[in-house]
Amino acid sequence: MSFFGFGQSVDVDILLNDADSRRRAEHKTEDGKKDKYFLFYDGETVSGKVSLALKNPNKRLEHQGIKVEFIGQIELYYDRGNHHEFVSLVKDLARPGEVTQSQAFDFEFTHVEKPYESYTGQNVKLRYFLRATISRRLNDIVKEMDIVVHTLSTYPELNSSIKMEVGIEDCLHIEFEYNKSKYHLKDVIVGKIYFLLVRIKIKHMEIDIIKRETTGTGPNVYHENDTIAKYEIMDGAPVRGESIPIRLFLAGYELTPTMRDINKKFSVRYYLNLVLIDDEERRYFKQQEVVLWRKGDIVRKSMSHQAAIASQRFEGTTPLGEARTPGPLSDGSSRQ
Repeated sequence: MSFFGFGQSVDVDILLNDADSRRRAEHKTEDGKKDKYFLFYDGETVSGKVSLALKNPNKRLEHQGIKVEFIGQIELYYDRGNHHEFVSLVKDLARPGEVTQSQAFDFEFTHVEKPYESYTGQNVKLRYFLRATISRRLNDIVKEMDIVVHTLSTYPELNSSIKMEVGIEDCLHIEFEYNKSKYHLKDVIVGKIYFLLVRIKIKHMEIDIIKRETTGTGPNVYHENDTIAKYEIMDGAPVRGESIPIRLFLAGYELTPTMRDINKKFSVRYYLNLVLIDDEERRYFKQQEVVLWRKGDIVRKSMSHQAAIASQRFEGTTPLGEARTPGPLSDGSSRQ
């Protein structure tokens, strides 16, 4: 449709050079749905074409310049007017002039730094996208294409176990241990719980995986807790001396790597929450932070093989009786 005679409208599209071979990854959108996007890693080149297709080949399109940008930005939902850009690259594709026929412009952003993982949370969104802009006097024509970035990490084999001795004086005394403190997103959490003293009637025990999203700074800090998983350990009353094994497969849950102080705007941390419920519905719990990280897909092992390795490592650790860090078990005091 012509707009006051200034030119014909145009269809703009962004096409990646390696679109046929590049992997796609599922990513959650703001409305909770999942879509697939082209997947990139830190340091990879982003190249392609901006395609312009005139709807009416007999009409020309006047413009003040054509450009393409690669942008990484953080948007806090309570401050939607401000977009905090941490990556901003620009390529000019055409000087001011006219587009008289459909055409395509090549672009390349070489070895682009992508320091953070794409993330859509309760109060914040971190996104990467390409944006093509045809500048005009009255109204710019803009086309955006989102991509997803995954950050890969490697951790040394030395990965200390978590050992804790907790309890309520003269009522309950337990020791628990998890085989590691850092887990990759497809890992298996292996552990055990040992009851030294039981004088309250425990009827149920579970481990929850809790994601805690923190946004803002100073007085404007928001915490959002989300229970990702509930894993039942025991149903029934334990007795003194009983040992309860734990084996929790992470692959089936929607997890991201741990993110600490991303661009001084937000953090995402994960906790294992040990919950005991007595016969009067009182809840006792103890939280322990764990670090999650994303491992590359170069070496693929079956989950059963991962579980076997995790078990072997765990069985070779220090016995629970030598747990070091005592602390009181928190009383949830809420009846849920």
